[in-house]
Amino acid sequence: QEQLVESGGGLVQAGGSLRLSCAASGMFIGIITMAWYRQAPGKQRELVASINSGSITAYSDSVRGRFAISRDNAKNTLYLQMYSLKPEDTGVYFCNTGRGTIPWGQGTQVTVSS
Repeated sequence: QEQLVESGGGLVQAGGSLRLSCAASGMFIGIITMAWYRQAPGKQRELVASINSGSITAYSDSVRGRFAISRDNAKNTLYLQMYSLKPEDTGVYFCNTGRGTIPWGQGTQVTVSS
């Protein structure tokens, strides 16, 4: 079965950094587009960053220049390195394919204090 497990979230001060991990099983992430999404309370889930099989990356305007998406094909793990965090980055972060085709995991909570 295909499964995604997010980890690495936590409470951090504004300006701080976090590194999120997404462990995938049941599929090889190196041949498909993978992405990070986030959802704040009362808001829709939004696409934050993506990386395709050719390692081309894309970012939302709000995080471009501060976040970096990457993957380790040998570990079948997706990462999101976050720098200069802002309170508006607070939310639950999820990983999935670029089309959201895998059942959503529980995500990992990121809370940025002002």
